[in-house]
Amino acid sequence: MLADNIQLRFKMKHLEVVGGILIFKGKILCMQRNIGKYEYLNFKYEFPGGKVEPGENRPQALMRELKEELDIDLHVSDSDYFGEVSYKYPDFEITMYCYLCHLTSDHFRQKEHINYKWMTQNGLHKLDWAPADYPIVKKLEKVNCIE
Repeated sequence: MLADNIQLRFKMKHLEVVGGILIFKGKILCMQRNIGKYEYLNFKYEFPGGKVEPGENRPQALMRELKEELDIDLHVSDSDYFGEVSYKYPDFEITMYCYLCHLTSDHFRQKEHINYKWMTQNGLHKLDWAPADYPIVKKLEKVNCIE
């Protein structure tokens, strides 16, 4: 019983998150993180998105997060699903669900990130990605998903 309680107390926090692969005119939007709570994620590139809140499905969460982070309104559905990654960081673990989002404009407001780059599929590996995002980068470089 005591061992079970100790194990529960030290169980790592698990987050369910969504990421948007935002595509415009053959390029993918890559956002650079600012300084944050976890030093090992500072200045890493990522696909924009965030946590799934209670009562939301994943596409709803991504639409909300893109509105909050970038002031982008777009429709995301289950048919836009691209892939998922589970990753264990030193302080928490995540399961990230990524969706392809084809934009009609490259206009957005950078609210939380310090920088961004529009990259081709073949150039994504040149950036310093957050570890959880890197498997999606590798998958993107192998499949043709850009119109």
